[in-house]
Amino acid sequence: MWQRYRGLIAGAAALAACLVVLAVLYGGGDEEEPREPRAGAPPGFLGVVAEDAFGMPGAYRSRTLDRVRAAGAGLVRQTFDWTLIERFRGRYDFSFYDRFVAALAERKLQLLPILFNAPPIYSSAPTRGRRRGTYPPRRFADLGAFGAALARRYGPGGSFWRSHPQLPRLPVRSWQVWNEPNVPVYWPAGPDPAAYVRLLRATGRAIKRVDPGAEIVTAGLAESELGVPLRGYLEGMYEAGAAGTFDVLAVNPFARDTQGVLAVVRAARGVSAAHGDATPVWITEFGWATGGPPSAFRVGEDEQADLVEETLVELASRRRELRLRGVIYFNWRDSLPFEGGRDFFGLHTGLLRRGGSAKPALDSYRRVAESLEASSG
Repeated sequence: MWQRYRGLIAGAAALAACLVVLAVLYGGGDEEEPREPRAGAPPGFLGVVAEDAFGMPGAYRSRTLDRVRAAGAGLVRQTFDWTLIERFRGRYDFSFYDRFVAALAERKLQLLPILFNAPPIYSSAPTRGRRRGTYPPRRFADLGAFGAALARRYGPGGSFWRSHPQLPRLPVRSWQVWNEPNVPVYWPAGPDPAAYVRLLRATGRAIKRVDPGAEIVTAGLAESELGVPLRGYLEGMYEAGAAGTFDVLAVNPFARDTQGVLAVVRAARGVSAAHGDATPVWITEFGWATGGPPSAFRVGEDEQADLVEETLVELASRRRELRLRGVIYFNWRDSLPFEGGRDFFGLHTGLLRRGGSAKPALDSYRRVAESLEASSG
């Protein structure tokens, strides 16, 4: 959801990776007594998407990541744009990403990369009748080869760490495979859970051949009327043999309120449990807008602050009950639509306003992070 920076780094399709084209999401559920985040959480449990820090390097990136760290985030989720890295078959240019990984390591921020956006030489996009969106690769093994190259670069013993001995060593151990394949914009031929499982399996196997201890994370699944509902899609994944192809199930539970977020997580947990799977869940996007066009997820700034704090507290307090791997807020800062794009709620979910000033929600995020850190100490 970070198209404002699209022209700065090219690879426009990848910068649309987090544009969650969501409609009516699950809300409601039984009201529950608010809790306190009594038990601490591991480093990296709280994260944030901060695409502007990626797309605008130099002094701006440094200042932004310093603020992200000061807010208590321990992890940044970022698309690793296949098109930008492998411009020519078999030739990888890691230079832009090297600088970003170094900036994170300097601040001891963990990284969750999203493997996304096949280059034209690998894309399944047809020459005629192409639909809007980002197509998966024709051969799923090609994304696996890309993931393996990244693991050799940034994983344990990776060439990046060997060539930067002065940096704190924070090898990437978690890899998210694609984004929201149950929404047509990210699987334009039509969402296909069996096909996505094949992509997941091929990519996970290739990465684990490089790093057997790597954590394979599914694409964040969204609840959307524009695509296949989350529960139905996840059922389709398990019916296609998804069990064992991933280590963490990711969801993007945008909802009207805290109980709606919890309802989506529990729905995903319920499907997994029905298939005998107890893998952890990672919330890789959630948030509320304070501007933009009318939306079920648009609220005032004070209400956004209340929702962010209440939701983070509830999720942290139920971390073990829900088997939560982590929680990532979308987004760090409000942004503009890319040229020719349309405005929508996701461009206004920032903890910061477009000009960079903090919304009240930033203090909410920080308070929960400080509480978790104190509980862990």
